[in-house]
Amino acid sequence: MKSLIKILVIAVVFVSVSCKKDTAPNYQYMPNMYESAGYETYGEAAFPNGVEAQLPAEGSIPRGYVPFDIENSTAGYDLAKATLVSPLDSTKVDLNRGKELYDIYCGICHGNKGKGQGTLVKREKILGIPSYDDAGRAINAGSIYHTIYYGKNAMGSYANQLNEEERWQVVSYVLKLKADLEK
Repeated sequence: MKSLIKILVIAVVFVSVSCKKDTAPNYQYMPNMYESAGYETYGEAAFPNGVEAQLPAEGSIPRGYVPFDIENSTAGYDLAKATLVSPLDSTKVDLNRGKELYDIYCGICHGNKGKGQGTLVKREKILGIPSYDDAGRAINAGSIYHTIYYGKNAMGSYANQLNEEERWQVVSYVLKLKADLEK
């Protein structure tokens, strides 16, 4: 009986090994997953009703975007400096969050204390960053926000990196640094 079982096991192993051919391809159980039909991106097969890539409707505003009505010019800067105030009241100002954002985006050039001695200035990669307490600058919330939104001189815009609320948090922190420097 044991020899019969051994013979059967050997026969099964022999049959399974002898049927395997490395040169013959295996069966494809779902061929459409392996060989899909190619479509033109905006062609008739993909969009039979003629839909194509279109520009957004004129005057539409992307989700989460708040338009800034002050223009990017010297007159716009002066207007922002004269009229723009923070919409955040004292309960919504989070100086810790403002410091985190400032350290990430501003501190590399302006320095962590706002003296204009950031890492890039110390390494002489960027020159001429003034201190926040510089009397000739006379910055306020509106001018800081305008500068963050549009950039100024060698500084680029941070409108894409910071949303509106984060920009105002940074403005509040910059005003705190300015007050600390003027003491």
